[in-house]
Amino acid sequence: MENQTRLTSFILLGFPGNLSVQIFLFFVFALIYVITLVGNMMIMVAINVNHLHSPMYFFLSHLSFLDICFSSITVPKVLMNLTISQTISHTGCITQMFFILLTACTEIFLLAAMAYDRYAAICKPLHYEQIMNIAFCRWLVGGAWTMGFFYALINTFPVLKLAFCGPNIIRHFSCELPSLLALSCTETFVNQITYLIACCSVGAYSIIVILVSYTYIISTILKLNSTEAKRKTFSTCSSHLMIVILYYSTGCFRYLRPSSASSVIIDELFSIQYNISTPMLNPLIYSLKTREVKEAIKKLMGYKSLISHMV
Repeated sequence: MENQTRLTSFILLGFPGNLSVQIFLFFVFALIYVITLVGNMMIMVAINVNHLHSPMYFFLSHLSFLDICFSSITVPKVLMNLTISQTISHTGCITQMFFILLTACTEIFLLAAMAYDRYAAICKPLHYEQIMNIAFCRWLVGGAWTMGFFYALINTFPVLKLAFCGPNIIRHFSCELPSLLALSCTETFVNQITYLIACCSVGAYSIIVILVSYTYIISTILKLNSTEAKRKTFSTCSSHLMIVILYYSTGCFRYLRPSSASSVIIDELFSIQYNISTPMLNPLIYSLKTREVKEAIKKLMGYKSLISHMV
């Protein structure tokens, strides 16, 4: 067993290829990361500057912050892998895995909270302010982070007991749990069962909340007499619905697919969409689909233009 515990590092073989391909990928992922940071920070600043303090924008601001964290866990390491070294220490790999699980689970619960918010706004408009008061909103966000922490802890702690004695090549660009379990030279049945139960429980709870919320929302919209009223009402939750579909479709395909149907290339494509592209697309979707956010960003850009003109 001593020899089995000597492995101190892994190699993230996510994007093999010649130098020109890796340079091209470096600039592509660097651009995506910059857009992610700028887009989400702009959403957060625009909401605060324009005093958009309704629960919808409270959750959106936290979603933007979460997307910055989510992207920052993987993309900087990807850029390092393409330019400096593909090696990551055992501790660094476990740490990255923990924070991927933490932010992914937190976003799942936050999306469920946002769905409930839209349900309360559309189906219970007269009691909306009482239901979605600031204390309850903070409790939902805090609960999302707490559940994310325990989800990550439950899945990470059993990994610490595993032995890795080689090979040490992870055919992926980040230390995700399925890729790491495949390298263990000890039994991973407990890890797989723990992961499956935790993942299905978290996913089922969130999906049920979202489906029930949107069932009531759609039912309420269909009862409206005016076509224009239906369009405006549905537009208030269309951005959230698009993000939910994008996030869950790629995430479920990546993590809940049988290993027998696994493909390195397909797994990487879906992981790029799930881990890297989605945090970039979220602010773009809300900017294009939500009028208040669009107007807030225009005002923010106007402030920047005014400041640059004065300087």
